[in-house]
Amino acid sequence: MAALSLISSPATAHPGRTTRRAPTLLRRAAARTRAGHFLAEVSSIDAPAALAVLGGGSVAALAALSLTDPERRRRTQAEEVGGGDKEVVKDYFNNTGFERWRKIYGESTEGVNRVQLDIRVGHAKTVENAIAMLKEEGPLAGLTVCDAGCGTGSLTIPLAKEGAVVSASDISAAMVAEARARAQAAVEPGSLPEFTVSDLESLQGKYDAVVCLDVLIHYPQSKADAMIAHLASLAEKRLLISFAPKTVFYDALKRVGELFPGPSKATRAYLHAEKDVERALREVGWKVVKRGMVSTQFYFSTLIEAVPAE
Repeated sequence: MAALSLISSPATAHPGRTTRRAPTLLRRAAARTRAGHFLAEVSSIDAPAALAVLGGGSVAALAALSLTDPERRRRTQAEEVGGGDKEVVKDYFNNTGFERWRKIYGESTEGVNRVQLDIRVGHAKTVENAIAMLKEEGPLAGLTVCDAGCGTGSLTIPLAKEGAVVSASDISAAMVAEARARAQAAVEPGSLPEFTVSDLESLQGKYDAVVCLDVLIHYPQSKADAMIAHLASLAEKRLLISFAPKTVFYDALKRVGELFPGPSKATRAYLHAEKDVERALREVGWKVVKRGMVSTQFYFSTLIEAVPAE
């Protein structure tokens, strides 16, 4: 992906004159580019348009604009597939989203741009950190794990190879089929995970640990609360969740981006404040004991581990 020029009126450096304005603008532009590309991959906003506005210093003006158009777009997406956010996510990851994210979470570099490669690295690091958290309590062999929102099996497969008893699920039948195929090629027959097509709130059973990585970005906090509560009800000992962190900057960027939707259909991108996720856990009797963040050039994700409060 070509680099974007985000500085509408950069300061000019004159011989013999010291200026700090240009480096500052360049650093801010770089940050806007990284965050913009990440959100563009997830929600298909028109990154050049949104970022050009940000570079021109018009965030305050645009933030005050009515969100009628983004809301109308959200309703249109839902009406097309006959439902709300959940139906939009299911439709997306069974169609255009499946090809995009199968490629991002694959191993080949053919047809994968540098932004997608960086997101691959970031997601892989989150998976690595989640496995490390699980291993802190001992070997994974025999541990029952629910991988909720397994995607193409990025977490499911390494857990199964370590001897964990994994139940993997995803709302997308296409994703589950891909994850199953990858697992069959990488895992011994006796250790193959159990795969199910299901949304988070329909999952059943009890597990030593429940893990849900990079799924909540597709749902607003009101729905995420119920999902977190249900995931906690499935976990006996530990619950690991990762989510796109909500900060003033990321939230402003997303709001501006929604005013410049890209040409391709995708899901909405929802950011979540850590305090809101922690509140949702506390309300069902869980507490956060570990937390961390993975941040690459184009990928941003907070990972937390929670346990029963008593």
